[in-house]
Amino acid sequence: MRISLCNEVVRDLPFEAQCVLAASLGYDGLEVAPFTLDAKAPHLLPASRRVALRRAASEAGTAITSLHWLLVVPAGLSITSADPTRRATTLDVMERLVGLAADLGATLLVHGSPGQRRVEADGDAARAEEAMAKAGEAAARHGVTYCVEPLDPGQTNWCTSVADGAAVVERIGNPALRTMLDTCSAGNGESESVVALLERFIPTGAIAHVHFNDRNRRGPGQGTDRFGPILTALKRTGYSGFAAVEPFDYVPDGPTSAARAIGYLRALEETIA
Repeated sequence: MRISLCNEVVRDLPFEAQCVLAASLGYDGLEVAPFTLDAKAPHLLPASRRVALRRAASEAGTAITSLHWLLVVPAGLSITSADPTRRATTLDVMERLVGLAADLGATLLVHGSPGQRRVEADGDAARAEEAMAKAGEAAARHGVTYCVEPLDPGQTNWCTSVADGAAVVERIGNPALRTMLDTCSAGNGESESVVALLERFIPTGAIAHVHFNDRNRRGPGQGTDRFGPILTALKRTGYSGFAAVEPFDYVPDGPTSAARAIGYLRALEETIA
């Protein structure tokens, strides 16, 4: 299983130190939240900085595998807003982040950003889906994959199930646009188990990525969710993509949370025939 660490877990460290830590703990890469690279406009990072970031990962013996938390900055972005200026800015940022991902050597972007996809009025859902279509087009041009992330209804009200994400992907019909599964959101919002969802959707090709987190928002192994059956289901269904460890509650701190998660997951892997 190829497992990345979501870098905001250790964002208090310099990026170079994040890479060294992730590699030393046994992660296969970093999934990067752009706001950790630049607090105002990460989509506008200069070419020299992009080269330096990619080099830092390589020199540490790891890689930047993916981007997520895409629309945290700049402020005011929305994939549902009918305001022409706000929408144009959002679509421009999304396209530029696809380019950033490609420049950093990543192969995938995860579109969660629940606060920037609220459906409040007629046409909002259609605009969200159109934004995903445009992101998929940009991803195809850059040779990467763009994933719409289903999030539980406690976080947002658009694309709140894996079935919703798969339906969006099917309607758009672009192989560069896929969906994914977040074990915390699935555990808190789906009527089916995570294992059942993986077994239903991975064979269809809809799922291109997985986030590992307990439904209590801590890392794998720090709650009641059992990840052995999840790893078994991923192997049984032939899943070949990355998974990323993405706790939201870092107990007792970020580096220790990251270490506990990968130790727990690697130990489980040894038990799976």
